[in-house]
Amino acid sequence: MSSLRSGGLGRGLSMSLAGLRAGGAFALDGALTRLRAGGEQQPDAGDSEFLRREARRFVAELGRLKGTYVKIGQMFALLGEHFLPRALTEALQELNAATQPLPWSEIGPALHTSLGARLDELDVEQEALAAASLAQVHRATVRATGERICLKVQYPGLRDVIDSDFDTVVRMLVLARWLPAGRQLDDWLEAMRLHLHHEIDYDREARLGDAMAQHVQGAPAAANACRYHVPRRHPRYCAADVLALEYIEGHLVTDTAIGELSQRRRNALGRAMLDLFFRELYAWGLLQTDPNFGNYLIRSGPRSDQLVLLDFGSTLECEAAFLQHLGGAIAAGLEQDRTALLASLVGLGCLNAGSSAYARDTFTDFCFALLEPLRPPAQLPAEYLNADGDYCWGRSQLLRRAGKRAASSAASLDFATPSRDFALIARKLTGVFTFIAVLDAQFNGHDLAAGHIARWRAAG
Repeated sequence: MSSLRSGGLGRGLSMSLAGLRAGGAFALDGALTRLRAGGEQQPDAGDSEFLRREARRFVAELGRLKGTYVKIGQMFALLGEHFLPRALTEALQELNAATQPLPWSEIGPALHTSLGARLDELDVEQEALAAASLAQVHRATVRATGERICLKVQYPGLRDVIDSDFDTVVRMLVLARWLPAGRQLDDWLEAMRLHLHHEIDYDREARLGDAMAQHVQGAPAAANACRYHVPRRHPRYCAADVLALEYIEGHLVTDTAIGELSQRRRNALGRAMLDLFFRELYAWGLLQTDPNFGNYLIRSGPRSDQLVLLDFGSTLECEAAFLQHLGGAIAAGLEQDRTALLASLVGLGCLNAGSSAYARDTFTDFCFALLEPLRPPAQLPAEYLNADGDYCWGRSQLLRRAGKRAASSAASLDFATPSRDFALIARKLTGVFTFIAVLDAQFNGHDLAAGHIARWRAAG
């Protein structure tokens, strides 16, 4: 992390050299492919083993530089599949945000600068609980009350390099010929830059976290008795680069302890996650779009469990028109209404008004396939049902099957590059489905989805 504050020159030069090497590899690979094919570019050109190796080499350079470069690389992995070569996005997905934390000798003074005399009111554990690309977390105790809290501390100097590092990665992608030109892509890149700034805007994250806490407190308990919880914020110990929250002990969805819960309790957690998505979409207009499992904890009691919601840096405040089209797309998908679904997809910018019949049919079929778990029970594939007729989310391999359809869809030139908001929501939905599949939950989602859609239409 010391390289974060060592200035952008050396870091930028390293990235530029990596980009030049990759660009040469791209040109050479394309030339060799055309020679082998008698002068014509082949459909799989740009995705050879040679280029995959160069993509991994470049991603390794991102990982070596750590810090903001890792976060930017992860953003391109999350959102860049709409305009980057598959070899690169697959390599970027291997980036790990976990890193060695800064020593207390550097974090301690930064905390003192941010909190001043208020820091003396806390006993802060010098060993970090966790460290990622943009911040690290320390547990602390409020001396006056004995309450334990978490301090999310942004790395010193981060704001000074984040724009230059983003520009460096974009420049590298251009040098490598991996990034095509175009006004629409310029808009995408600026949207990604804004998204990156949201990740380090702790005032915004605090505001949205407070808003989400109010929403979940007002949400009635689901029939499965699973409630939601947003850790309470401690404003006294917050600053522009410090976020102080209630400390919560819990398990990740991937922990063995969660897999050992009864089927009933895992079903309840799965329904709670799906219910949360529909509440965010249809009732609150506030969606946490990062599908990382680390953004959720499961706190277990003697008979029931609670879903703890963490980290609102990637929360999307949706505009009314976007919510209308997205809500309509899901409703139409549920009802197998192809005409209404097409209208919503055009409204979302995923299809052009003049798209071919092939493009329309392919994309609507993909959406119908993705929403499979929300169909009426009589329309669910029998091979993915248990003895009681409940949908088995883990066994279904839904995302793998839907992904094959998506790959064939993307090959058509009739598809527009979707908006950043739609790409984030698509990732959110796949994250929700993956979370439920990891739980190996077994339940039908139609009644839950249909209830939210009915209330949304009645209110609209």
